[in-house]
Amino acid sequence: MREHNGKTFIEKEEHDIEELKEIVKILRSPVGCEWDRAQDFASMKKCLTDETQEVLDAIDKKDYNNLKEELGDVLLQVVMQSEIAEEEGLFNFNDVVQIVSEKLIRRHPHVFGDEPRPTTPEESLKLWRKVKEIEKARKNK
Repeated sequence: MREHNGKTFIEKEEHDIEELKEIVKILRSPVGCEWDRAQDFASMKKCLTDETQEVLDAIDKKDYNNLKEELGDVLLQVVMQSEIAEEEGLFNFNDVVQIVSEKLIRRHPHVFGDEPRPTTPEESLKLWRKVKEIEKARKNK
């Protein structure tokens, strides 16, 4: 077993998101994997499309063991693309987490703000769309 950054990575041990990020960073490093190191945003597009389709197929088949694996593959795409972005000085994984968290809070004013709570999923979706339209209008100014 090889040690990386003073640590040995063992398949069957418990892992978390921070370790996944570290694994991807190692794979993209000079001591990592040639294929992983060669990837960029454009080359990863087909991977993301394929993995997304595999998630949809698992959902359609109600194959939840496979769904778990395929969701992991989509998560890997997010972590890998975030690592590529960090290497290029564009953004990092934490920036992705921050922006999606802000969006979820903003688009759920009935949960995190003072907006009255909708009573149906349709009303919730209508509110989501209303907030999204407001965001779009602000971006277009």
